[in-house]
Amino acid sequence: MAFETITKAPSVRAHAALTDEIRENFTWEDARAMLDGLPGGKLNIAHEALDRHLPDHGGQTALIWLGKDGARREFTYADLVAETARFANVLHANGLNMGSRVYGLMGREPELYIATLGTLKAGCVFSPLFSAFGPEPIRTRMEIADANALVTTASLYKRKVKAWADELPSLKLILIVGDEAPEGCVALSPAMAEASPEFDTVPMDPEDTSLIHFTSGTTGKPKGAVHVHAAVAYHAMTGRYALEMRPETVFWCTADPGWVTGTSYGIIAPLVNRTTMIVDEAEFDLDRWYGILQDEAVAVWYTAPTAIRMLMRSGKDAAQPYDFSALRFMASVGEPLNPEAVVWGNEVFGQPFHDNWWQTETGGIVIANTLAMDVKPGSMGKPLPGQVATIVERDDGSVRELGPGEIGELALRPGWPSMMRAYLHEEARYYKAFAGGWYLTGDLAMQDGDGYFWFVGRADDLIKTSGHLIGPFEVESALIEHEAVAEAGVIGLPDETAGEVVRAYVCLNPGFEPSEDLEKSIRGLARKKLGPAVAPREVLFRESLPKTRSGKIMRRLLKARELGLPEGDISTLETDEK
Repeated sequence: MAFETITKAPSVRAHAALTDEIRENFTWEDARAMLDGLPGGKLNIAHEALDRHLPDHGGQTALIWLGKDGARREFTYADLVAETARFANVLHANGLNMGSRVYGLMGREPELYIATLGTLKAGCVFSPLFSAFGPEPIRTRMEIADANALVTTASLYKRKVKAWADELPSLKLILIVGDEAPEGCVALSPAMAEASPEFDTVPMDPEDTSLIHFTSGTTGKPKGAVHVHAAVAYHAMTGRYALEMRPETVFWCTADPGWVTGTSYGIIAPLVNRTTMIVDEAEFDLDRWYGILQDEAVAVWYTAPTAIRMLMRSGKDAAQPYDFSALRFMASVGEPLNPEAVVWGNEVFGQPFHDNWWQTETGGIVIANTLAMDVKPGSMGKPLPGQVATIVERDDGSVRELGPGEIGELALRPGWPSMMRAYLHEEARYYKAFAGGWYLTGDLAMQDGDGYFWFVGRADDLIKTSGHLIGPFEVESALIEHEAVAEAGVIGLPDETAGEVVRAYVCLNPGFEPSEDLEKSIRGLARKKLGPAVAPREVLFRESLPKTRSGKIMRRLLKARELGLPEGDISTLETDEK
């Protein structure tokens, strides 16, 4: 289905941070010029995010925390400088120094944001964990990186860590948020109260490790993507150009801080660009979210396709009572954004959601629909300044570049500041991701004649039926155009004649009930939009679809269930936000 391009008005283009002139003349020195730096060519993400804003802007609100019980706490930049200094002093007082590895395991609580930046300020390495993980995923990730410290809550510690903590020899310190701590742990509040609010941020080499983000691979074994302090230049640049962050902008990123998005664009980029961040402790609730957009006068909103589809499912009327006049830019992250959602955003908010593409390995946004660009619904957009992207086909260790309209693997020219520097302890696995001078992303895509990139699917999700290569995302996007369909998942199943046949699973919007006539109606729309070769042979109704904890539909789990395969390993494959 080809949706009409959403053409931006000249007045909108005029306010865009990324202009044609910047695109044409950009160099990586321009990105580094956005930073303050430390003497001797040193660098530290925490300095760029916090310290450099003092004294002139210390009184500006940096973080507004909204508790799920109605509590509200505000932190100025000066507050965060002092609190992160206290945390850094706590680490040093407990024997953790430059290079020590600190893990964070908790939800959207102020202490996690303080711990992240305090760890970096101390010269240590931070690694976030998703708080909904079970004990085994937590332990595996901490073992891979030889964790030295963990910051968590008493509840999470007792339920998920206590049983095996003594079996991890590298683990020297467990900090528990609050006034009390279980035996063998340290209560964070008293330790912070005793610590000095002053700390000289440790100057780091730009290539020193700052963050380790875990992403799951096709084998199910987590990969620890290593990122460095130099990445902060990319966070600064992309926050400005891809997400329209400016000083004092009220910015809300709904991503969980346990994932790379929640760190790169939920902590670092907004603070480096001196925004005011909204942090909501609660999970998705339609009226709460609309209320936050209105009451906090959110200007830039970065959310996920899953959440957008949930808003869509509630209908346009649910948004009518709210005032969204402060909103000037909306973007989506986590998985490809269906064209229908882009158009819906334009109808409800008066502006489209801007999709973008990146991975844990890239460390930051690579391809984006920026404010100045016309939006082609369903497209990822165009590469950001400094990025070179193409579509390739692998061929015995080398690659061949493909032309416009051809589907192949998305490839990037290495060298941007936030690119991962390694997979922890897996050198061979890291170098396997490169060939012919390109980083090979594992995502299938297509570039059109105007330079826009279009996501097709993961290489291992592609369906081959009767000689046709089909990307599930294209079929899913067509299915949710039907008024009855809220969500869709598409897989290929073995077939003696066609090789594979396309099967779809859908969840219905309120007011619709499964029926044979409805199934025919949905299939009929798909055939009309996609053609009979691409449309699903059958549509099955489901109350819910299996998803990762970050909301992505797990096609491989759908397929495993249909084929009677063991689900144990498959269900852990796609657990990362990006």
